[in-house]
Amino acid sequence: MRTLHILLFSLIVSQIFGQKINEKIVNSQVNEVTVFLKNAQVTRKKSVEISSGTTLVKFTNLSPFIDAKSIQVKANGGLTVLSVNHQQNYLDQSQKPDELVKLENQLESIIEKINIENTYLNIIKEELAFLNENKDVGARNHEVSIDYLQKASEFYGAKLTALKLKEIERKKTVSALQKQQNNISRQINTLTNKKEFPTGEILVKVKSSTARSYQLELSYVVANAGWFPSYDIRAKNINEPVQLVYKANVKQDTKVDWNNAKLKFSSADPNTSGVAPSLIPYFLDYYSTPPTYKNLMLNQVSGTIMDTNGEPLPGVTVNVEGTTIGTVSDMSGKYTLTVPDNNSRLAFSFIGFSNQIRSINGPVMNIHLQEETTSLDEVMVVGYGSSASKALTGAVAGVKKENIKIRGRSSLAVPTTRIENQTTVDFEIKTPYTIKSDNKNYVVEMEYLDLPAFYQYYCVPKIDKDAFLIAKIVDWEKYNLLEGEANLFFEDTYVGKTILDVRYASDTLDISLGRDKQVSVNREKVKDFTSKKFMGSKKEETRAYKTIVRNNKNQPVNMIILDQVPVSTLEEIEVIVSNSSGAKQNIITGEMKWQFTLDPLKSKELQLKYSVKYPKNRNLVIE
Repeated sequence: MRTLHILLFSLIVSQIFGQKINEKIVNSQVNEVTVFLKNAQVTRKKSVEISSGTTLVKFTNLSPFIDAKSIQVKANGGLTVLSVNHQQNYLDQSQKPDELVKLENQLESIIEKINIENTYLNIIKEELAFLNENKDVGARNHEVSIDYLQKASEFYGAKLTALKLKEIERKKTVSALQKQQNNISRQINTLTNKKEFPTGEILVKVKSSTARSYQLELSYVVANAGWFPSYDIRAKNINEPVQLVYKANVKQDTKVDWNNAKLKFSSADPNTSGVAPSLIPYFLDYYSTPPTYKNLMLNQVSGTIMDTNGEPLPGVTVNVEGTTIGTVSDMSGKYTLTVPDNNSRLAFSFIGFSNQIRSINGPVMNIHLQEETTSLDEVMVVGYGSSASKALTGAVAGVKKENIKIRGRSSLAVPTTRIENQTTVDFEIKTPYTIKSDNKNYVVEMEYLDLPAFYQYYCVPKIDKDAFLIAKIVDWEKYNLLEGEANLFFEDTYVGKTILDVRYASDTLDISLGRDKQVSVNREKVKDFTSKKFMGSKKEETRAYKTIVRNNKNQPVNMIILDQVPVSTLEEIEVIVSNSSGAKQNIITGEMKWQFTLDPLKSKELQLKYSVKYPKNRNLVIE
C-alpha cells in the first residue's frame, strides 16, 4: 500500500510540474487613443511569437493609472485567452524623460553653488564681526598719536570696504542663482510632479495548439488624460458666413508618451467679456428696489493656482462644473476662464493633488490645492478573450486572481472622420499626432466650418451701451458642437472671447461676436418729463428716457434694442406706458423691444415714457 501511495504522489507531482508555462515579455507602442472629456482609451497592437501550449504574455512599461475593469484583449486565429491580470511594478519605476533628468541635475548643481556662496557670506560676516570687536585693540596697548590713528583708520577703512564689497557681490550671486533655481523648479513642475510612480503591467495567459505569430490587441482606459473643445470664430463682415475652427485642447500625464498615434476625440465622459447681457424682470412693490446688474456682469474668472507652500502649479485643469468649458493654468499657475451667467462652480484637478470644487464668488479666485497622501495599490482586474471562462491554474507573485468571463472576438470598426453615435460624437484625426506625457496643453484643429449666418446687432443700453453683434446660425445641430470658450475675430481683428453654449439653444444658435464700436447707442433720462404729482388719493410719478442709435458703418445693420418698464404686482399700483416709439411690450416681464434696420451713417431716436400711480400714503421706489 505504501508503494502505491508513493507512485500516486509521484504521478501527481509529475503532472503539476509537467505543465510548463512559457513567459513572454512584450514591449509595445501606443497605436490608437480615443480621448474622452475625462480619461482616454489606449490601444496597443503587437505581433507576438507564441509557443505551443500555455504562455504568459507580459505587457510591460504601461501607465500606472489603468482602469483595471476596462482592460480588453483581442487575438486572431486559434489563440485562446485564458485570463488577464493587472499589476503594478514598484521595482521598475516609470523612467524619467531625458529633459527632466537634465533639469534635475542642473537644479542640484545650482543648489550646491548657493550653499557655497552662503558659506562665503558666513565667513565674511565673521570677519566683519572680528574687525569691529578688535578695531580699538591697538589704541589700548599703544600710546595714541595722530600718525597711529591715521594709519589705523586707513587700515580699518580699507579692510571694511573690501569685506562689504565682497558681501555685496556674494549676495548678487546668490540672488541670481536663486532665480535660476526657481525657473528650473517651475520647468520641472510642467514635466512631472515630485511623486514617483510604479509602472503598470498586464499579464495575459493564452493557450495555442501550434507555435506561430499572433496579432494581439490590448486596450484599456487610463486616467490623467482628457480634452475640452475651444473655437476660433471669424466674421469678415456681416454679409459673409461665419468661419468656425473646431479645436481640441488635449493634455495627458499618464507617464507614457503617445508617439505618432491615431487620435480620436469623443464627447463621451467615462479681460472684457464678450457675453451679451440680459434683462431681469422689474417687479414693482412697496419697499422694493429696482434690479441691479452690477454682479451679473461677471462673465470671466481669473486667478492663480498654488500648492500648500505657495508655489504656482502649471497645467491644472479648470472646468465649469457640469460643462465642457475649461482651460489650463499657465507656467505661473495663472488661469482665465470665460463663464456663462448660469454656472456658479469651478472644478480644479491636477495629478497628485486632491480635486477641488469652488463656487464662483468674484472675478478673482486664487486656489490652493492639497497634495494627495494616498498611494497606488495593486488591483484585481477582469480580462477578456475568445474562449469560455477557465480558472487560473498558476499564480503570479504579487498578483491577485479570480475566475473571469471571456468575451467573444470582434473586429474593429472602419475608421471615419466623424462618427455619430446615439448620444456622443467622435472626431477621428487622420494625421498621427505625438502627445507627450508632460501635462502640457496641445491644440489639435479638428474641423473648419463655414456657417451661414444672419447678423443682428443687440444692445441693452440700460446695462451696457455697447452694441453686440450676434450671428444667428440655423441647422447648427448637424455640426455637433459642444459648449466651450471661443476666440472672436471680426473684420480681421481679435475682439475678445465669448462662450459658445449650445445647451440652451433652440432651432437657432446665437453666437455673440463681441462689441462693435461703430454702432453707438446712448440712453439718458429726460428730466423735463420726470415728475411727481398728487391726484386725489393717488400719487403719480412719470419717467421718460431717450435712446439714440447711430450706425457709423457703410452698410445697413439690423438692430434689436431692449429696455424695460416696471411690472405691477398689486391692483392699487398702476403702470401706464404713454410713449414707446412702437416698441413691443412683454406684459409679464416688462421688456420693451425695438427691432429695425438702420441705414448707413443714419441715426434713430427711441422714446420711452411711463407713469406709475399708487396710493399717496405709501412709498414706492421708482428708478
